[in-house]
Amino acid sequence: MTKMDTPDGPDRPLDAGSGEPLYVQLRGHLRAQIMNHSLPPGTSLPSEAQLQVRYGVSRSVVRQALGALTDEGLIERGRGRGSTVAPRREHHRLVHRTSGLSAQLGSAGSTVGTEVLSLAVQDGDASTAVLGTDQVLALERLRTADGVPIAVIHTWLPVPAFSSLTAEDLHDASLHAVLGEKFGVRIASGKRQIRAVPGDGDLLHLLQLDTSSPVLLLEGTSFDQHGQPVEVFSTWHHPDHVVFDIDIEREPTTAPVAAGGPSSAIDSPDSVAERARRLGAELLHFAEQVSDLGR
Repeated sequence: MTKMDTPDGPDRPLDAGSGEPLYVQLRGHLRAQIMNHSLPPGTSLPSEAQLQVRYGVSRSVVRQALGALTDEGLIERGRGRGSTVAPRREHHRLVHRTSGLSAQLGSAGSTVGTEVLSLAVQDGDASTAVLGTDQVLALERLRTADGVPIAVIHTWLPVPAFSSLTAEDLHDASLHAVLGEKFGVRIASGKRQIRAVPGDGDLLHLLQLDTSSPVLLLEGTSFDQHGQPVEVFSTWHHPDHVVFDIDIEREPTTAPVAAGGPSSAIDSPDSVAERARRLGAELLHFAEQVSDLGR
């Protein structure tokens, strides 16, 4: 049962004395329930008559509110079947993978676009100290999926290693792919952090969000195939269009520990094979020694 179904009335009643039009208030109330999944995709909304009674408003107010939600793509309206919550236009990002957002969206069939907002050398600071250089190449990009802005990305790269990188290299391209093709660098590992944060004016404008909207921030450091730090980045994601997915695996089971011996996880097939090879070599060497003693 959703909050809309409860008999006690809405949790945020409409205020006729407010300077905000009633249809805007009703649209905001319904929108909030859709966005927080109190009304998940596929849910049927009450009829126009039921909404009139529930919120004490006229039919024209209800129709204006539902029309605004339809224009946003949040609900679908059909003659004779009422209004239902529309499927979410979400893009899923696997944050535990080293592949970047562009590669993941492209593999899912989305048309990915990248606009370079700025590219300049600047002095490093505490946030980029892991790169081990006094100066860094600061890169700002806007990423779109199917024409919709979904992320603003700030990346810092060590100088002089990547000084020859240009904005033309990165137009509608994946940074990680360019690093591989132009510099022979492959992202092999990294550290990631996720948090919800308020967005500033410029950021919200780029993502086409309201002034009060939070954004999803993914921060991290990436390392190459040699274990060297390659990038520090901060990516602000549109909260309505991007979902973070994480694969969960069971923690390794620890093997019994002999008295005084170090603890270790259960051996992988590769490590078992290596131990077998070593044991075979040791047995062969022992056999040779025994044979020499018997001569």
